[in-house]
Amino acid sequence: QVQLVESGGRLVQAGDSLRLSCAASGGSSSNYRMAWFRQTPGKEREQIGSISWGGNVSYTVGFVTGRFTISRDNAKNTAYLQMSSLKLEDTAIYYCAARLPGASAYDYWGQGTQVTVSS
Repeated sequence: QVQLVESGGRLVQAGDSLRLSCAASGGSSSNYRMAWFRQTPGKEREQIGSISWGGNVSYTVGFVTGRFTISRDNAKNTAYLQMSSLKLEDTAIYYCAARLPGASAYDYWGQGTQVTVSS
C-alpha cells in the first residue's frame, strides 16, 4: 500500500512560479512510476506527465512547453512538479499518482492540492 500526500498548492499571481511536492510512503516507494495530473471543475482529469524511478520523464502533449518540470528525489521518496509562468487557466487541483512495476494503471492517488492563479 502506497500513501501519497501532495503539498505546495496555494494562491499565486499570473506569471509566478510554484513547486508542488508529493511525498510517498509505504511499500517499496522508489520502484514505482509517479505522475502528476490536474483537474478543473467540469473537465476530465488530465495527465501532465510522469517520471520513472530512474528519472526518465515524459510529458503529455500540451504540457511540453517548458513551463512544467517533473522531478523526483528517491532518497526523500518525493516527486515534484515545478511550474513557471503560471496562467489563469492553470488553476486546478493537482494530484500525484503512483503506478507499481507491471501495473497498467495508476493505483495510488494523493488527495490533491489546490493551485489558484489570480490576475
